[in-house]
Amino acid sequence: MAAASAEVGALLVHFSSDYVFDGSGTRPWTEDDATGPLSVYGHTKLAGEEAIRASGARHLIFRTSWVYASRGGNFARTMLRLGAERELLRVIDDQIGVPTGADLIADVTAHALRQAMAQGISGIFHLAPAGQTSWHGYAQFVFEAARRLKPDLPLKVQNVEAIPTTAYPTPARRPLNSRLDTTRLQSTFGLHLPHWHTGVLRMLHEIL
Repeated sequence: MAAASAEVGALLVHFSSDYVFDGSGTRPWTEDDATGPLSVYGHTKLAGEEAIRASGARHLIFRTSWVYASRGGNFARTMLRLGAERELLRVIDDQIGVPTGADLIADVTAHALRQAMAQGISGIFHLAPAGQTSWHGYAQFVFEAARRLKPDLPLKVQNVEAIPTTAYPTPARRPLNSRLDTTRLQSTFGLHLPHWHTGVLRMLHEIL
């Protein structure tokens, strides 16, 4: 696709991931930071980025994180299902990032495309809402918001216990620091990104 885009002069849009980084440190990652993926998924996302840049095609590569949508499975739905079954849940609290709604990604992409095509903009941009949280903080917000939005929701959960990543091992290593610095995106395209609470609340309104 990148080669074909370069051949006809098309602008290629590609969505990448915070998984291209190694998850070290505590500050948000910038587009110019050194990459270092931990998993096969991260390596393949980085390889895609590199192939696009090497093709010579004009491109917008958007790195994003913790993507969800109101349709299909997502973290909030999983928490609400488990919360209806159990009084105690254990959720990881040392992986930090930003839940990003697919609707926000679509809106930002459409806005950026118009400007990029008019002004010849090309490059990599980080796309995520404002704020940050852990999976534990995300879960707590989901339960608090769900109870406000639908007081009669049958939730059994009474305690959401914070646990480290080491207590919940997975085959693929996940980065601890998934924060993304969106300064370049906002300044280039004149955007003000909403707090992640806004998108999650909108999603909860739709699924409850």
